[in-house]
Amino acid sequence: MNHHANHEQIPLKDYAERAYLDYSMYVVLDRALPFVGDGLKPVQRRIVYSMSELGLDAAAKPKKSARTVGDVIGKFHPHGDSACYEAMVLMAQPFSYRYPLIDGQGNFGSQDDPKSFAAMRYTESRLTPMAELLLQELAHGTVDWIANFDGTLEEPSWLPARVPHVLLNGSTGIAVGMATDIPPHNLREVASACIRLLDDPEASVADLCEHVRGPDFPTAAEIITPAADLLALYETGNGSVRCRAVWKREEGNIVVTALPYQVSPSKILEQIAAQMRAKKLPMLEDIRDESDHENPIRIVLMPRSNRIDLEQMMQHLNATTDLEKSYRVNLNMIGLDGKPQVKHLRQILSEWLRFRQDTVTRRLRHRLAKVERRLHLLEGLRIAFLNLDEVIRIVRHEDEPRPVLIARFGLSEEQADYILETRLRQLARLEEMKINAERDALEEERARINVVLGSKARLRTLVKDELREDARKYGDERRSPLVERSAAQALAETALVASEPVTVVLSKKGWARAAKGHEVNGAELGYREGDAYLAAAQGRTTQQVAFIDSSGRSYSAPAHTLPSARGNGEPLTGRFQTPPGAHFEALAIADPATRLVLASDFGYGFVTRFEALLGNKKAGKQVLNVDAKAHVLMPVAVADTARDRIVVATNAGHLLMFSVADLPELDRGKGNKLIEIPKAKLSGGERVAGIAVIPEEKGEVTLHAGQRKLTLRWSDLVEYQGARAARGKLLPRGLQRVERVVGG
Repeated sequence: MNHHANHEQIPLKDYAERAYLDYSMYVVLDRALPFVGDGLKPVQRRIVYSMSELGLDAAAKPKKSARTVGDVIGKFHPHGDSACYEAMVLMAQPFSYRYPLIDGQGNFGSQDDPKSFAAMRYTESRLTPMAELLLQELAHGTVDWIANFDGTLEEPSWLPARVPHVLLNGSTGIAVGMATDIPPHNLREVASACIRLLDDPEASVADLCEHVRGPDFPTAAEIITPAADLLALYETGNGSVRCRAVWKREEGNIVVTALPYQVSPSKILEQIAAQMRAKKLPMLEDIRDESDHENPIRIVLMPRSNRIDLEQMMQHLNATTDLEKSYRVNLNMIGLDGKPQVKHLRQILSEWLRFRQDTVTRRLRHRLAKVERRLHLLEGLRIAFLNLDEVIRIVRHEDEPRPVLIARFGLSEEQADYILETRLRQLARLEEMKINAERDALEEERARINVVLGSKARLRTLVKDELREDARKYGDERRSPLVERSAAQALAETALVASEPVTVVLSKKGWARAAKGHEVNGAELGYREGDAYLAAAQGRTTQQVAFIDSSGRSYSAPAHTLPSARGNGEPLTGRFQTPPGAHFEALAIADPATRLVLASDFGYGFVTRFEALLGNKKAGKQVLNVDAKAHVLMPVAVADTARDRIVVATNAGHLLMFSVADLPELDRGKGNKLIEIPKAKLSGGERVAGIAVIPEEKGEVTLHAGQRKLTLRWSDLVEYQGARAARGKLLPRGLQRVERVVGG
């Protein structure tokens, strides 16, 4: 016995393919994309239609939302109630919809949290006057009716929109393999473009963009996309729109009064607070949210001082928070042919106008049929009036008056029925005059309708007049100002660092850290086992630090990126790529224009600007050419190259002072000889112990030799003055083993 007699066997691949295709077609056509005609997705259409069926127009008393949702899902939309209610709430939120279709009473969410609406059992709703533009002509034979999901009721396939609603409120949706992002637009601008297209069917997208200047969001945030980009967007149906918050100065503070579409104030506060916590906004003191019922958006930013460039600060915040936001635009919708397509502006408007002209034609034909039927009945009544006695006689004496009336006066069945149903009081003399007046009015209307139906130009004029009237009645001014500005740029990281004093400490093993303040003694800090203090340099957190290794290469890093001195710091080898065998020997921190003396302990050096030490590569840059076995000395700052003097001391006690102007200014190299150290002495271990730069006639130098130290004032130093590259004079006995030279 074959159990599979009633079953069809198909390969799983074919079944899965067909099932997925069916599903995706359903999602595309019946769920996610709007129809160009009324701009609605099925769930929205069903909500609006159900509310009109419940009599919830703009003048009615609102009813519980649960009542509407129950009707929608029970009669037309067999899906979840929460999804249906959410779609309904969206149409009632003035910050989500440019022209809300539903007037909600109760908590319908706020811009701060659009999803915070109350449950449907608590809220009430009715349609807004704007929804009239979708429903007004529904009963006038303008739409095709289809059976609902269980075949017990009928619902409209679309709504007879009197305006291009598809652009007015926009739409977003994700289907299968495609999505739609249509921004909202201004009714008056769109209607004006439609009228232009009716007048000039050859109008280009650029011509239409003279009317539709760009999207118009429900918020007053600026649209900063250049006009050329907006035009390209409308020409292709693809692109993006950038919106920026609006702010004003108020008593030295910044007050943000409008945020981009669908940006919540709490999100902005969160983003700015996070930057403040991360110490990324030194220019900002505090931030307050003063939004209330009167001012839905009022975010107050308090700068740290009145010297701060507010424009620059806001540019940075625009770039790093949602104060500036970009919106994808993808004008994808279901066309009149029932197929999804990304359309450009001219296509959308011309398809909609075709839809509108068809709707108006259907409305006129429907009205014409009604007028002709009424005229037909009135004609029967007129015959009855003219032969009233005869009619009464037939009705009184005949068993079946209907066929006799039809035969006697040449009436249709409809006319005969109408005469028989007429009340006696309608046979008064006055009524006859009323009938004649009504007939004249209807005949005039019939002639008028026939003229419009017979002429495309007249039809266009009618559509145009209705559009103009609707735009006047329901339209409003543009809300989103169009202001061309370039996209915001975030400030450089250095500009966001608070300028604070810092001491950068380098250990012998090449570990670096930054201690707050200038009163830090590097030798007293703790070090890892086997490591010790090597050198320190004072500067500010906003400056760069240059580290120089034993091969004469320089590497740079922003001071604020170095770890705190609470720990041991970080090894510079992790940050930079040094040549094999090289180790860090010196560091400097200064402004880029500061001049330094860079030298090796073999007695060669030159003057260079600090920016010559800065390199953004991990491998650094070669700055000082160092002899084999020579070491790099700590760079020393020069205040005035023309007048400053340089003091050079060797560890054998030779001291020489000469003018800094005698040294060349180079970007890199070995430099010139500072002090003469004979070859024999070099091989015997004599080296430069240190250098100092002092101002002329005011400076002094302190020499450290073991436990002893000697301070030489200007009057003492004059004795050691000589020409560059001289041998210098010997220091007093006991101070000839110089280890360090400190200028003051």
